[in-house]
Amino acid sequence: MLDRADDYDDLVRRFRWRVPARFNIAEAACERWVRVKPDRVALIDLDGDLKPREITYGHLSRRSNRLAHGLAAHGISRGDRVAILLPQGPDVLVAHFALYKLAAVALPLALVFGPEALAFRLTDAGARAVITTAAGAERIAALAVRPPGLDLVIAVDGDAPGALRLEPLLEAASDAPVLVDTDADDPAMMIYTSGTTGPPKGALHAHRVLIGHLPGVEMHHEFLPQPGDRLWTPADWAWAGGLLNVVLPGLMLGVPVVSHAAIKFDPERAWRLMADHGVRNVFLPPTALKLMRAAPPPAIRPTLRTVGSGGEALGSETYEWGRSALGVTINEFYGQTECNLVLGACAAIGVSRAGAIGKPVPGHTVAIIDEAGRPLPAGTLGQIAVARPDPVMFLGYWNKPEATVAKFVGDFMVTGDQGIIDADGYVTFVGRDDDVITSAGYRIGPAEIEDCLVGHPAVSLAAAVGKPDPIRTEIVKAYVALKPGFAASDALAAEIRDFVRTRLSAHEYPREVAFVADIPLTSTGKVIRRLFREAARAEVEGDVGET
Repeated sequence: MLDRADDYDDLVRRFRWRVPARFNIAEAACERWVRVKPDRVALIDLDGDLKPREITYGHLSRRSNRLAHGLAAHGISRGDRVAILLPQGPDVLVAHFALYKLAAVALPLALVFGPEALAFRLTDAGARAVITTAAGAERIAALAVRPPGLDLVIAVDGDAPGALRLEPLLEAASDAPVLVDTDADDPAMMIYTSGTTGPPKGALHAHRVLIGHLPGVEMHHEFLPQPGDRLWTPADWAWAGGLLNVVLPGLMLGVPVVSHAAIKFDPERAWRLMADHGVRNVFLPPTALKLMRAAPPPAIRPTLRTVGSGGEALGSETYEWGRSALGVTINEFYGQTECNLVLGACAAIGVSRAGAIGKPVPGHTVAIIDEAGRPLPAGTLGQIAVARPDPVMFLGYWNKPEATVAKFVGDFMVTGDQGIIDADGYVTFVGRDDDVITSAGYRIGPAEIEDCLVGHPAVSLAAAVGKPDPIRTEIVKAYVALKPGFAASDALAAEIRDFVRTRLSAHEYPREVAFVADIPLTSTGKVIRRLFREAARAEVEGDVGET
């Protein structure tokens, strides 16, 4: 959708949305390629030893037709929610395409979810069926209370209690084409928010959400597709970052996507995977980049054309490291589950600045607003907001009309993220509304502090939060996980404090440093700062109780 341009202003000026009235993700990302060249490679699926298997568009089409017929025979139809609890791989796409062909609603769920998280989402969504692994089916069978209305569980890789096996289901079904007619605004998928600030909510998206993502994907991958492009991300395809930033846009644009079923990110394996399998375009969340930065340098570096990063603030330290370690400038981008890829960078046309997210992606109107919804001038801290209507914006929260209304102030969808826009149009992410630290009159974003902390040679990951303080309102407290070979000590804590003080400022450095075994992350790779804020508050309350 983006016509190549020499500069940002020209890119914006020439852009026009082209959203047809009738649109279906399965047709756009699979079937139209089947009509042109069914043996075109859609996916390079890697096994546990990183051995590749090529999956064609024709293969995905035939299997998704069979699955659609099989699901329909079990009563799945338009509007029904069906959960997909699977690792990266072709079965995920077969499931998604089958559901879109039936005009059902795909409900992607992460394998890392525990029983309570699974039960909550399945129940809240009113899921009729689940497509999962045999291990996943066993976990669902073991739930204390089976979600009401969940009648069908399909296991893709073996036998499991109470589950149907996928292969016999497909063998008994026809592979005749099936595609229910859908409007661009018809529901297609429901992705739950990560739950960093409370119970997760189901963000319901229309089929047009894929079109809405294309400008942002094409921008941070510097006019994808180019000859030889090949995409990969370690991000779970149950997350918008994996599903809608990489795999579905890649398939729609005809770019092969590399898949690898790995639950835990391994930085050394990531280096090898990219180098051995010709990855040219990669989405690496900031946490993954920081882990790669902390790992030993690879013997063979991949030949990358573009690297995108988002989901958390990247920070100047990691941005600068990326240039030398990856050989390209990391293009940061920004969005939310509800409205994704609305800000971005594109170094190819000079849109790149350390510490900034980027500029509004063509087609999206983004502003920094005050509490009344009024756009603020450059240099003023406010809330990042996106104007409606917008093709990438969600339809609403599932069964939560009041929460949907509260997500908007006038014609702006509010993000809950604090930011600043400068005179050149670059937006800097400061932090979540509840993550921003108020200390001695300063409002401090934790992302910059965390980025600086991981620049210390002993620090693997870190979380910065505000700890209540009677004089300063809050002080900055850092919770730090160390790299192997380093031991916690008062001397190391002092060294880390000084490291940040000399690189940032006197009001931003952590006055307290605590060492922890690990830093809990959401399924999308974001630091769960809420846990550390609660711990910091509990420390203060405990001190008061002992006085």
